[in-house]
Amino acid sequence: MRCSSIRLVPVESGAWRVAVALAWTVALAWLFAHVEIEIEGGSGWAASLPTWRVEQHWALDLFWGGRAMTGYHAWMFPFIALAFHYPFAFGQRWDWRAECKAMACIMVFWISEDALWFAINPAWGMDRFHAAAVPWHKHWIAGLPTDYWVFGTAAVALLFAASVKPASVVGAVDASTRDPWSGQTE
Repeated sequence: MRCSSIRLVPVESGAWRVAVALAWTVALAWLFAHVEIEIEGGSGWAASLPTWRVEQHWALDLFWGGRAMTGYHAWMFPFIALAFHYPFAFGQRWDWRAECKAMACIMVFWISEDALWFAINPAWGMDRFHAAAVPWHKHWIAGLPTDYWVFGTAAVALLFAASVKPASVVGAVDASTRDPWSGQTE
């Protein structure tokens, strides 16, 4: 395939497809971190935004890491989730493997975006990235918010699960289906 003088080469390897998808995800996170810095400035977790907040509720401890639920986050989280599911709306075949990959990328996106928010925010920087300075990350392990460890591990597990094919399926799959991540038939 040619486009002007640039030759486009499709990525064939499953590992390369995952690497490209993860790099793309981190690039999106970098852009979105800049957007959030413009919106929030130095006040993280929508602290200065004109939005509603729920500071205390048992469900926040269970599902939200003890952080406040804000109107900003109530709209932003499903927006990003839908954005990562966008290919399914335009014909990418949905199956549990594709869903695992989409969910893993969402998790990588949020971990990367959060870390980048601190790294590139002029009001913060990585020297202030610790439990004593970041009140909205309530739980830390080994110098990182617990969410990074939990969702990082979950993302790796989802990508691994999506790459494993049961022995009963190998060789018995319709050759017309092509996995968009690995480039191979499933």
